[in-house]
Amino acid sequence: MTSAADASRRARRLSGAGRNYTLLTAAAVVTNLGSQGALIAAAFAVLDAGGDGGDVGLVAAARTLPLVLFLLIGGAVADRLPRHRVMVAANALNCVSQAVFAVLVLTGEARLWQMMLLSALGGTGQAFFSPAAEGMLMSSVSGEQASRAFAMFRMAMQGAGLGGAALGGAMVAVVGPGWVLAVDSVAFAAAGALRSFLDVSHIPPREPGGGLLSDLYEGWREFVGRPWLWTIVAQFSVVVAVVGAADAVYGPLVARGSLGGPGPWGLALGAFGAGTVGGALLMTRWKPRRLLLAGTLCVFPLAAPAAALAVPVPVGPLCAVMFVSGAAIEVFGVSWMTALHQEIPEDKLSRVSAYDWFGSIAMVPLATALAGPAEAAFGRTTALWSCSALVVVVTAAVLCVPDVRNLTRRTKPVAQGSPVAQGSRVARGELGSADAEGAAGRLG
Repeated sequence: MTSAADASRRARRLSGAGRNYTLLTAAAVVTNLGSQGALIAAAFAVLDAGGDGGDVGLVAAARTLPLVLFLLIGGAVADRLPRHRVMVAANALNCVSQAVFAVLVLTGEARLWQMMLLSALGGTGQAFFSPAAEGMLMSSVSGEQASRAFAMFRMAMQGAGLGGAALGGAMVAVVGPGWVLAVDSVAFAAAGALRSFLDVSHIPPREPGGGLLSDLYEGWREFVGRPWLWTIVAQFSVVVAVVGAADAVYGPLVARGSLGGPGPWGLALGAFGAGTVGGALLMTRWKPRRLLLAGTLCVFPLAAPAAALAVPVPVGPLCAVMFVSGAAIEVFGVSWMTALHQEIPEDKLSRVSAYDWFGSIAMVPLATALAGPAEAAFGRTTALWSCSALVVVVTAAVLCVPDVRNLTRRTKPVAQGSPVAQGSRVARGELGSADAEGAAGRLG
């Protein structure tokens, strides 16, 4: 018979997880509201300081480079230290860097090297924050409601991002980029305060390890030991790169030449954001049994926007295509998160998430850098059709992996430490979870 102490401990853990989920969701909404506007503000801050499009790219690259360099270390640190402390420390770094950025812009003293340095600090904070946040979220939900919890979290996060981009753009026009950066700094401070109240008592204590390199190696073994995991991450290294190049480089050019300028392109991007909210809403109700099969099939629509730009189609059909692709990627995102939550041992969640993040974004800088030369060599239309074809080819290839087709949802939780909980694959009919929307749809 279960003792009263055991029952009390379970109740305390359940209440702590529910409280953690609420705090994590609230904090993600706050940071996404601020960060999406700050991305717009940073670009206009560079332009207002006398920079050009190349300078805007340098500031963006300065943020991406440390994000790629430090992600794996961030994952190892998050599995070694209490995750909420890593998250709060990263939020504090982002808060300070954005506050200094805001002061420089408001006083008219911002220089390109300063903006690059501050953006690099922001990327460093994100590299440590993201694996810790993903691991914390997955350890805060359990049972059959995990998939719905992830869908609700992503719906709140995507909705906040959509609203933050619209609000941030309006604020940049009215009060200038400096004040938007200041608001983002305050948002990081508020989110960090919320995350400081997270309860980690339900997470088993970490056993002493052999050092950082040993932790990284353990995470790598966990990652490569699951064919469904590393093949999908490899798939998304290509998908995120070519979709990013199409959206960031070719989309604005097509909009300027054929759609009427930045307004219609902004509308199309807004339709994608609305689609992500709709897809997350769908996943609060739909629980596909073969999670990875359903999710991977929903990657195919990501080929449609590049094809639509290659034609190019009018803005109405383009918005429809963007909405559908946004909804489809959220089906994948929730399915992927549910799979990771189910299959990966809790003490390795952040390291596996770091390898997932790293694989998903590592090729983005290369793809965006090669987009211009590819257009010059082959033409924009051919380049866009190639982006679309690559999405189809790598997604079809992933469907050849038996684990991706067969991994299924468990309806009952499995005891921690059992063979299934430690990562048995599809031979036992199980499933996995995480997100690969690339650099865009992660924890805020």
